[in-house]
Parts: sequence; structure tokens; C-alpha cells
Amino acid sequence: MSTSRATVDHLLEQLEPLPVRARAMFGEHGLYCDETFVGVICDDVLFLKPTAATDGLPEGAPYPGAKAHRIVVAETVEEPALLQRLVAETAAALPARRR
Repeated sequence: MSTSRATVDHLLEQLEPLPVRARAMFGEHGLYCDETFVGVICDDVLFLKPTAATDGLPEGAPYPGAKAHRIVVAETVEEPALLQRLVAETAAALPARRR
């Protein structure tokens, strides 16, 4: 099963005005904030990389063989301020993109 474009568009809307983008990857999508890879959208679910900002969220693998990520539940997606904070703090906690 792959992620619908409607799910990706909804997540991007909820994350405005953050500098975010989604990139299609192997039938799913990678999520970038300020050009930092922060997570993936798989099977219509947002998975963020584990950081202190996402401590306490449930964990799971976005696809077989993947490292555990933090699962952003649907209720959190519907709270833009909380979702934006999680994504922005995750991006800030990860190493900057190499150029």
C-alpha cells in the first residue's frame, strides 16, 4: 500500500508556514524540514526520526527492515501547532545537510 497524495498535501498544509517539502521515494514520501530529512510518510502515516523532541511517541518501522521511527498519530496531525513543533524540533536536533 502506498501513501495517497491527499495525505501528503494535508500534512504539508498542517505544517505551513514551516519550510517543509515531501519528496516521492520508492512509492512513499520523504519529509524534509529546512532541507533536513526528518522522516517518512508510509501507508498514510507520518514517521519521524527519533530525537528528544519525539520522545514519548509510539515507535514502529515504516517499512520492513527499517530502523524504528516515532509514529505521529492522527490526532497529532490534526493539531497544527503541536505537529509543527515536533517537526521543527526534530529538524533542529538532526545534523545539518552536507553540501
